[in-house]
Amino acid sequence: MRSSGILMPIFSLPSSHGIGTFGKEAYRFVDFLKKAGQTYWQILPLNPTDLGDSPYQSFSCAAGNPYFIDLDLLKEDGLLTEKDYKNIFFGSDSERVDYDALSKNRYAVLRKAYENFTDKKGELCAFKEEQKEWLQPYSLFMAIRDFLGGISLIDWPIELRFKEPKAIERVTEELKEEIGFYSFIQFLFYRQWADLKAYANKNSIKIIGDMPIYVSSDSADVWWEPKCFQLDKNLLPKVVAGVPPDAFSEDGQLWGMPVYDWGYMQKQEEPYSFWKRRLKNAFSLYDVVRIDHFRAFEAYFTIPRGAESAKEGVWKKGPGMKLFKELKAYFGTELPIIAEDLGFLTEGVKKLLKATGFPGMKVLQFAFDSREESDYLPHNYPKNCVVYTGTHDNDTILGWAKSAPKSDVEYAMKYMNAEKDIHWAMMKTALASVADTAILMMPDIIGLGSEGRINTPSTIGGNWAWRIKGECINDWLASVLLENTQVYKRTAKNYSKTMEILK
Repeated sequence: MRSSGILMPIFSLPSSHGIGTFGKEAYRFVDFLKKAGQTYWQILPLNPTDLGDSPYQSFSCAAGNPYFIDLDLLKEDGLLTEKDYKNIFFGSDSERVDYDALSKNRYAVLRKAYENFTDKKGELCAFKEEQKEWLQPYSLFMAIRDFLGGISLIDWPIELRFKEPKAIERVTEELKEEIGFYSFIQFLFYRQWADLKAYANKNSIKIIGDMPIYVSSDSADVWWEPKCFQLDKNLLPKVVAGVPPDAFSEDGQLWGMPVYDWGYMQKQEEPYSFWKRRLKNAFSLYDVVRIDHFRAFEAYFTIPRGAESAKEGVWKKGPGMKLFKELKAYFGTELPIIAEDLGFLTEGVKKLLKATGFPGMKVLQFAFDSREESDYLPHNYPKNCVVYTGTHDNDTILGWAKSAPKSDVEYAMKYMNAEKDIHWAMMKTALASVADTAILMMPDIIGLGSEGRINTPSTIGGNWAWRIKGECINDWLASVLLENTQVYKRTAKNYSKTMEILK
């Protein structure tokens, strides 16, 4: 099936409350995707953000970002009045997210909704029971963290860091109200997201979610299940995750998250139970899951804690197909996963990808090195892949065209047989390729330069903040996308016609 979609983060949607939410603009974007003949809406991780506002560093791999809860919808539910949030400062730039303003002011508004809520139908109680495996540890973790002034897990008092039963029993009672609040906002998040996803699916739009492979060392996941990670006796990471030096980074990338203890996970009474629960949650939230840094399942890079750069790291063997055989047996079906297999790939990684059957990724911006042949050039694609013009870590196409070597840009234009409008030429090249799925970036579609870049790796500040103007999402643009989607036979309608012919 040939299909296409658009990568558009939730936080990048228009809204009058400082950040994109699950409100009316999200529903309007679904309508836009339908009019444009798209099949997929790809988003970035929905988890709460922490260091550097990155959705890839979170307090929980299952919790949702409270900033995405729509305040107007809470007003419709009778949990807020307009005066509760109308004059609150959430940022002054409608095209950039102000995370400082949100962290200072958003939770106070959500607390008012908590005060106004009565669980007459038992919906909150049912949600707590349904999600208790991750919700109870997360709510307790966040309540303790707030009580301690926001300090990291490693700085907690020993009795709390190591979950001594009497200490946990005591804080659970003392912080009961705060624990209830954190459970409540997750209830709001999950309810609003479920409604939005149901609307998307009703309109034949599928959601591609994004799963970071690692979790933050300052997270409920590490606190509650420390044996799943390579930690020392003080719960400090023995080694941390990252990637080695390459053409894009002289010192490599030092991510800092703890790495998994795969040996322990395999020997658990229920092998790989952490991953089974994690994917079960992800499949309940999304139709397809893109797993970031997939190559670490074959071999993962470990860097000694305290190292100054990734140069000191070494590769270690990952779980490979043992994990995925276990997961496929557990779910009893093929897994709807996209493998992010970018970067330097060994034969072992290629064999693992082939064995899983998951589609890998191709990024057109990586294709046009005029000095050598590239696997990212469309004539080298297999059908079982997802082609992207760029990702959240890339510059926009127009930004890339300004900063890339002139010879690379010239080669790209020659390859694509284009004389102008390199962003449209590259998007059309992706759509024309044999890849089963093509995903376009929203900043490229509206022709933005580097001001539309979502993230610059290895930098802190200014990332994850781009937002689109509301008027840019319009019927004219939808018609342009529809025309191109139809030309390259990627609409669901074309798929139906093909199936009729085959019958």
